[in-house]
Amino acid sequence: MLVDENLLFRHGGELLNFKKNDFIFRESETPKFYYQIHSGDVKIANYHEEGREFIHSLPSTGHCLGETFIFSELPYPVNAVAMTDTAIIRLSISKFLDLVHSDKKILFKLYQYTAQRMHYRYVMLNNLSSNNPFIKVLCVMDSLKQYHKITEPFSYQIPYTRLEVASLTGLRVETVIRVFKRMERVNIVKIINSKIFY
Repeated sequence: MLVDENLLFRHGGELLNFKKNDFIFRESETPKFYYQIHSGDVKIANYHEEGREFIHSLPSTGHCLGETFIFSELPYPVNAVAMTDTAIIRLSISKFLDLVHSDKKILFKLYQYTAQRMHYRYVMLNNLSSNNPFIKVLCVMDSLKQYHKITEPFSYQIPYTRLEVASLTGLRVETVIRVFKRMERVNIVKIINSKIFY
């Protein structure tokens, strides 16, 4: 939990419920709120003209959304979309800034959170420059396993569908399916009931 939920509510936060596929905010909208996920899963994504989706990240319970944009006064360059039924705590920017001024530890936690996300983004940007689909998928799996601090082989279940992995890597879903089958053949992953364990 980035910011204590009770603190957010005491400063005027409200709990909003979103159904699967509802937009929390849209690309080009002006940021007006701090958002923190109370429960559920969200994708931060762009949609291209040909209908292709590119997923930047998949925050879940306790994470915040679009927090860096509230400091820039620039429009959102991405969309935030509920992947499951999701509850979000929303607090106006002015009230959030008042909260940050009253408790500097929150700003430090926000910096730490942003630093972790920037690290992930740089790793993923470098990964996107690779021409090797195998390396792209492996990088995503390594990042996930490292984030969850899991080291044992085949002990981490990849929480995303093959389509979501394709959207995270910029690959076609058919390519991702072939990569996972190859990984299974060389004993990098185990596939049990269509679930991928790394």
